[in-house]
Amino acid sequence: MTSRHVPSVDAGVESAKSSTAGYHSMSATQAIAAMRDGKMSSQEYVSALLARARALHQLNAFISLDDNKVLQAAINADKARSAGALGGALAGLPIAIKDSVNTSEYFTSNGTQALKSFQPAVDAPLASKLFNEGAICFGKTNMTELSFGWTSHNGAFGAVHNPHDPAKIPGGSSGGSAAAVAAGMVPIAVAADTLGSLRIPAAMCGIYGFRPTHGRYPGDGIFSLTDGKFDQAGALTRSVADLALFDSVQTGSAPATALTSLSGIRLGIAPYYHSDLDPEIQNATEEAYRKLQEAGAVLVKVDLPSDMQSAFDVAATIMMYEALPSVSSFLRQQQTGVSFEQLLSQVAPDMQDFLKHTALPPNRPPEEIFLAMVAQRVKVREATTRYFQDHGLDAMVYPPISALPAPIGENSDAIICGKKVSFFQAYGRNTALGPVANLASLVVPITLSKEGLPIALEFSALPHQDPQLLALGFALERTIGAISAPLLASK
Repeated sequence: MTSRHVPSVDAGVESAKSSTAGYHSMSATQAIAAMRDGKMSSQEYVSALLARARALHQLNAFISLDDNKVLQAAINADKARSAGALGGALAGLPIAIKDSVNTSEYFTSNGTQALKSFQPAVDAPLASKLFNEGAICFGKTNMTELSFGWTSHNGAFGAVHNPHDPAKIPGGSSGGSAAAVAAGMVPIAVAADTLGSLRIPAAMCGIYGFRPTHGRYPGDGIFSLTDGKFDQAGALTRSVADLALFDSVQTGSAPATALTSLSGIRLGIAPYYHSDLDPEIQNATEEAYRKLQEAGAVLVKVDLPSDMQSAFDVAATIMMYEALPSVSSFLRQQQTGVSFEQLLSQVAPDMQDFLKHTALPPNRPPEEIFLAMVAQRVKVREATTRYFQDHGLDAMVYPPISALPAPIGENSDAIICGKKVSFFQAYGRNTALGPVANLASLVVPITLSKEGLPIALEFSALPHQDPQLLALGFALERTIGAISAPLLASK
């Protein structure tokens, strides 16, 4: 892949902030440039975003947000800049953080009642990297309780609402982070992904999401459902440039540079991931593929071998087996003062029932099944590497979800073309390969449905091809074009 440096982001800053409402449409790179060049202050920017968050409080995107803390941090950033301090790469920039990521400044509830007063002693290393570069913690975002699920319908803190249609789910478990970014409350939000928990909200809220290769960003101090296997934090943004900026801060490397052309880029399309799609998703996907072909991409249609098709069963079994020990270990290591039994006793009834039926004895998967799936995971990863190599692929592409966002409170089967499709298949089948094969994954919004609900594509590359995937992301963003902001977020 050839590349070029990302163009200047100064252009458009003045038009973006021409009115108070314009602040919410600014990207992080635009906001940083405006603050650096003295075109606006952090206090000015943060004040507008705080007003935005309060005006859209009905979306329930935040579990905790302290206006005074955020505003004082912005004032301090401006004072430091005025005194000649260079500041970091994110100086004065507000970033929302999922409430499963430890922060010493805010309680970290992990979306559950028993931990609502848990005050971590230190920030998670991922958060520290942001703060060390001058980022301001813009509160902690709402989520599916204990990160278990794709709806962000939280029994302890209430449901998060999709900015494109408040009656619909925003995806989960990082639904609050996605809603905050899509609604223009913040330019960047931290999310986390075990089995789609970052990518599904990105798709449902019409924003960009990046799940890096596992281990690319530090995972300590972040709630985990597996023992070092799938859980990975990442970012949600409204532009690829902001994803590249976030990646640069986490890795200490230069930001990924933009691919100049899609000419010759080989994208794998597997029929397995394109079956049982909502008709609107199918039509939008085909139109996006047409645009990619016209831009020079080579679409390689070849189905998955059976080992790759087992990814969801592998992921679900391993996660359900390891959830109990992983959560228990987190509670002890982070010195929460809460035992697993105490936590479970305060979990919302529907989540408690789910855990008891899937992840707790006697319904927890047997050890022999777990070990068989651990072995199968190796086969999935090997088959995926061969799939890429045999067909000369730069990335795979597919819809991350098979159905449009469901109404809040409805976690039942989806009806697609008159056929019942299980909730797990509709929202989990296509996102499972990423964590099982340890792929780098990028979600790109492509259009809106007739009812105004976002539709997206996921692009996945082999492990450690993160810079190349982000470089590709710039070209994808340019080729596919932006989608409309939520109506409530365009005012």
